[in-house]
Amino acid sequence: MSLKTAFLAAALIGAEVPAAALAQAADPAAAQIDAFDNSLLAVMKQAKSLGVQGRYRELEPAVDRTFDLPTMTRVAVGLKWTSVSPADQAALVKAFTRYSVAVYAKNFDGYDGEKFVMDPKVQSRGPDKLVHVQLTSPHDKTHDFNYRMRLAADGRWKVIDVYSDQISQLATNRSDFASTMNAGGAAALIQKIDALADKQLR
Repeated sequence: MSLKTAFLAAALIGAEVPAAALAQAADPAAAQIDAFDNSLLAVMKQAKSLGVQGRYRELEPAVDRTFDLPTMTRVAVGLKWTSVSPADQAALVKAFTRYSVAVYAKNFDGYDGEKFVMDPKVQSRGPDKLVHVQLTSPHDKTHDFNYRMRLAADGRWKVIDVYSDQISQLATNRSDFASTMNAGGAAALIQKIDALADKQLR
């Protein structure tokens, strides 16, 4: 598996190392990331037999449990979110969720000896927590990532953003979506996000 984007690599988290186990035992936010990583690793190791559609089905519940997708969608859409009807807001969340899962399903397409290390120290940032992860691969250099997490309405710590080399995933999404939202509104953005998901699942 190659590191195709910083966002994709950011999802690879250290479940197989003692530090991750310590973090899981000590902090519920880290435990969420550890559980997600176990799901990713399981799919990576049977990626070829599952195919992209099978990987999507396997990863969909794991992504839903780990990421606060309604919050992430709202931030990605930006200031115009408040002018969008409730029906279109729901459609945007559905499209963004499908795209998020599709990205993982497309790119976690094999296992090639990756090693993952989770920092056992979870940092606090006001109401949020940062879970730091380092990814190493036999074929790529080391990458550092931070998962920003917040306590969701269901009582779980969930990811609200991923930072790779200090670059926010959601800031990138918002930049990508802004022109479409400005030009065509919610309907155009839903169509664009659905098309992006379709491309990942081919």
